[in-house]
Amino acid sequence: MFDYTQFVKELEELKKAGLLNRIRTLESPQGAWLFIEGKKALNMCSNNYLGFAFNENLKEAAIEAIREWGVGPGAVRTIAGTLRIHDVLEDELAAFKRLEACIVLQSGFNANQAVIPAILDETDAVLSDELNHASIIDAVRLCKAKRYIWKHRDVRSLEEKLDEAEQAGARKKLVVTDGVFSMDGDLAPLPELASLCERQDTLLMVDDAHGEGVLGENGRGIVDHFGLHGKVDIEVGTLSKAFGVVGGFVAGKKTLIDYLRQKARPFLFSSSLSPAETGAALAAVRLLSSSDEHVKKLWHNTSYFQKKMIEAGFELGPTRTPITPVMLYDEKLSSTFSSRLFEEGVFAQSIAFPTVPRGKARIRVMISASHSEADLDYALERFKKIGKELKVLG
Repeated sequence: MFDYTQFVKELEELKKAGLLNRIRTLESPQGAWLFIEGKKALNMCSNNYLGFAFNENLKEAAIEAIREWGVGPGAVRTIAGTLRIHDVLEDELAAFKRLEACIVLQSGFNANQAVIPAILDETDAVLSDELNHASIIDAVRLCKAKRYIWKHRDVRSLEEKLDEAEQAGARKKLVVTDGVFSMDGDLAPLPELASLCERQDTLLMVDDAHGEGVLGENGRGIVDHFGLHGKVDIEVGTLSKAFGVVGGFVAGKKTLIDYLRQKARPFLFSSSLSPAETGAALAAVRLLSSSDEHVKKLWHNTSYFQKKMIEAGFELGPTRTPITPVMLYDEKLSSTFSSRLFEEGVFAQSIAFPTVPRGKARIRVMISASHSEADLDYALERFKKIGKELKVLG
């Protein structure tokens, strides 16, 4: 029988270092307030940016899709699993992103794994920002291209790596970056990246998981935010955050999407979204296309909360988005701070190594359009109380 002693030892070491993930079970739907383990708490750590996860229009659309299409696709997309509702979602997502075509996959994580290994081989080069999301990192590991890692948001560093790749004889080069970096909330320098890639005849790919529903007109994302339509070759997105559902997609030129339908392994070998997920996602796209009300509320809440946190003396890092990293640096302090917040009725998780580098622990607060100013004031008072108690604030 296998000896699990090493696993037990490592778990104990994580606990001692303040690095053990405490996974709490929600006992109510996503919203501004939750019931967690019998306790009512203000939800300050969900990716439900626009409150769509419990939106009535989305719920009704999911129910209607089940009535019309059943509960599952029944097969992979290439055999007998492509329903008409999948095609409609892809068409409307492409139109929303102002791109020619789109392919929908099981998650944003799978979307990155669908595109990077499919379009690169051993004669190519992939160049990745050092703080890219784990899904990009794993997709890069899966491809056969030579890997180059450039310093975070450093265009000069990228240019040096592109020169190295060119000198090494790379046939095709792909630069890949997050649009919004999920731990710090900072933005990729996309205009500069687009200009560099155009000069060097290099493909540019952006994972906009935290940009859709947040940046740009009606939440169209970072490419729209910077007015770079036609300058970014590949846009990867998720349906699991602002859209409130689950799933991922790749959007770009029709030729690229046609190619992925033939080559992308998550598309070829795993069933796609259920009808309920597809129907709800389609409702979310239509809701965003028709109104910017939720996006405006999100940004009002973001400005309100972040301004008052800075005035209170908290350090919020380089964020330019609703992602609000309350920097504490010490892992044990961050873990204790999160536990005290929960005791005070605020659900905001500690983020520490390996999700962020050692010595960069923080409480990552996620603002939502579902919050009221009264909700945010409630959180602010608890943060200030515990900040003084733990000597984070003077």
